[in-house]
Amino acid sequence: MAITFSDLHTESGLKSLNDFLTGKSYISGDKLTKDDIKVYAAVLKNPGDSFPNVSQWYNCVSSHLAASFPGKAVGVSVAGKADPAQSAEAKSPAADDDDDDLDLFGDETEEDKKAAEEREAAKKSAKKKESGKSSVLMDVKPWDDETDMKQLEEAVRSVEMPGLLWGACTVWF
Repeated sequence: MAITFSDLHTESGLKSLNDFLTGKSYISGDKLTKDDIKVYAAVLKNPGDSFPNVSQWYNCVSSHLAASFPGKAVGVSVAGKADPAQSAEAKSPAADDDDDDLDLFGDETEEDKKAAEEREAAKKSAKKKESGKSSVLMDVKPWDDETDMKQLEEAVRSVEMPGLLWGACTVWF
């Protein structure tokens, strides 16, 4: 069952989380899960006494994380989160400014793609052409010692197929 919490930085979002956590210790199940970590990341700070269930859950997750990641925190905080669609719109005017020749992210340009296609075509033409031939060795044994070997060879060579080429024959007595 998928649960969605939205706007966990607002009172209404924290109230819905507080109501959900009534009688529960964790978001999913009876131990810390990835769901708890995701929700913990969305809650900006411990809401305090105004939302007691969220506050208790927040402290519990914090203690688990503190044990998993020892060391002194230097006070980094996140002020707010923007909608990914809004941040993409904000970045689009800057993306139109193509003055830099330096590409830090390795995006391929049309020229790079064309050059890569030409290299691939050159590799394919430089490869050794396969002949597509197979060599098959047939060992035909007579039923008894009175079998006419010449007649047996003629019967075997009477088989004809496209691309089949019969080679030398060796008769062992």
